[in-house]
Amino acid sequence: MQICHISRRSVLQAGGAAGLAAALGLTASGPSTAATAKAGTTEITDLGPAVVQFSLMSSILVGDTVYIGSRNLDPVRIIAFHVPTGKIVAETELKTGYSIQALAADATGRYLYAGVLQNAGGAQANLYRWDLATPSTTATAIGRIGDRDVRDLSVAPDGRLYAVGGGSSSKPALWEYDPATGQVLSLGIPDTGATLARAVAATNSTVFFGAGSTLGGGGSAGRACLWAYDRAAKTYTQVTPPEMLADPSIRELSILGDKLLASSAASTQQSKIALLDLGNPTSYSVATSIGKTAKNFTSIGNQVYFANETGLCVYSPATNSVSQLTLSGPSLGEIWGVDARNNTLLATSGYGFVAEIDPRTSSMAVTDLGEAGASASAQTVMGIAVGSGFAYVGGNGVIARHSLSSGEVVNLQSQGEAKDAVVVAGVLYTGQYNSQGIWKYDPPSGQPIHQAADFPAAQNRPLDVCWDDVNRLMLVAAQSDTEGGGSFWTYNPGTGAKQCFTNPIDNRQLLRAVATREGVAYLGAGLPTLDGPGTIVAFDPIAGKELWRIEPGMGAGIAALAIQGRNLYGLTRKGCIFVLDVPTRKIVHQADISPLSYGFGALVANRSVIYGVSDTNVFRFDPKTFEVTIVLADTDGGWYSGSHITNDEDGYLYTMRGRNLVRIDDHPRK
Repeated sequence: MQICHISRRSVLQAGGAAGLAAALGLTASGPSTAATAKAGTTEITDLGPAVVQFSLMSSILVGDTVYIGSRNLDPVRIIAFHVPTGKIVAETELKTGYSIQALAADATGRYLYAGVLQNAGGAQANLYRWDLATPSTTATAIGRIGDRDVRDLSVAPDGRLYAVGGGSSSKPALWEYDPATGQVLSLGIPDTGATLARAVAATNSTVFFGAGSTLGGGGSAGRACLWAYDRAAKTYTQVTPPEMLADPSIRELSILGDKLLASSAASTQQSKIALLDLGNPTSYSVATSIGKTAKNFTSIGNQVYFANETGLCVYSPATNSVSQLTLSGPSLGEIWGVDARNNTLLATSGYGFVAEIDPRTSSMAVTDLGEAGASASAQTVMGIAVGSGFAYVGGNGVIARHSLSSGEVVNLQSQGEAKDAVVVAGVLYTGQYNSQGIWKYDPPSGQPIHQAADFPAAQNRPLDVCWDDVNRLMLVAAQSDTEGGGSFWTYNPGTGAKQCFTNPIDNRQLLRAVATREGVAYLGAGLPTLDGPGTIVAFDPIAGKELWRIEPGMGAGIAALAIQGRNLYGLTRKGCIFVLDVPTRKIVHQADISPLSYGFGALVANRSVIYGVSDTNVFRFDPKTFEVTIVLADTDGGWYSGSHITNDEDGYLYTMRGRNLVRIDDHPRK
């Protein structure tokens, strides 16, 4: 079905709330950009930066200094943490990207290379080099790989840089940068089934390429693959250990003497560690690891240390076995760097600190990067929940709690990311990525935020959370990045009972939305691409069975669902809105609102009206005519994984404008 008629270019040329409204033939309330201002019937209050911290995504030790790449901060930057003094001694900013996942140093320790993650591909650079001999100078752009995102880097002993990544419509390639010529060249696509490459390791003769489908898995997507590229012959050889083929992807590669260390990212099984002979990769040993992640290899003596999702592990090549280290100190959260210095381990935590760990005694000393001089700033955010006087905003490894009475903001450390959340009777419940299930925070209890319920690890990305007041259940829609499809979760806070219904729609469509009416859950899904049937399933959360399903025929996956009265509103990823009369199961309205919302959006019922939000606008629908009206335009919302909008007990709406949290008091004209 083709229902999109309005050119997005014409809307952009129209400009602002008034121009947007004119292009759509709509009305706009047009609030001003002041901290608190009224225009018409809408009042906007700016509550300040939503989540402030130094968020990080990579780390590497060069000499006595740990270089750390930022995550979801603007501008993107690398800080230099000098271990002996415990201080930040240098910083450089990069001109593109939103995060740095890939860092690598050359053999001399003079040059540090960085690769960025980007929101969009294009001609801009995504590779940088910082001359550590003059750290006061800014890192310079050295070119770009054709893949949108740079996920890993490796410098061969002869100085050539190798890069891998993904995020583009094409399959991930192996890329080479030659400092002598300044050129970045593609060395080809080793595996046409892979959707993402996250690991590379280089010697003077061979480059090892590790990939798979950790993101966008399921269907025909490939699994873990390891390829050896012969630099002289310019040929590829498949060298994946058969024991790893069932895992979603190769997660990490590292050269250890005359051996190659390789790990897999796991899903339904435990991850693996492989030790391959560099001269003959068919000669290898494989050990089953602990957990679903194995990354950031380093060694002390004949022991190899690395990170999993719960802390640090040690691999013994002599016994080909893995064990978990028991540590004396705080949780390390998500670990983005493990290095060895003077027989101690340096672990860089996503919580924003560097831990020095003695593996013999398990003792730990922690240095907070903020106290060491790292500059905190507002980051892009995940989900928002509001209730009982507090607003909660999810970030990386943190949930910022805003007091709506005093304005005080407290950062609550939490493993992973709160993708969405609700507040029920003053208690916060979150859907926690990655594979963290549901977390709970009850302020009066005095307990820290903690996991309330776990679910199968393959169901790793909970995207939408709502409260079923009839059955007294939390309802969660989760997608599976590695296996495709997803699951529907229910959780009873009163009893702790939980259920997980895998692939309630099918094994390919990703579950992305849930709404509830009279004790029935309505689930919405779509393919990994924008296209697809966008199926809606009515589901009994108590009996655990499908009641009926419908495909609205919008030609796109579902981005959001919300209920008002007898009507189920659905927003698609291509910017179409439809309204389904639930009792009759008939579509009573559909329209193209793509100039207002395209991609991931959100809907919420508030004051008997459905409101929507996108990266650029807040809008509402008339409950009788379904006419759409702009409430707040040009928001440029600082979202990391799709926009959100929520409300509190008094009917105030909360969302993002830029990287600030805003409250909206809207009174639709009758």
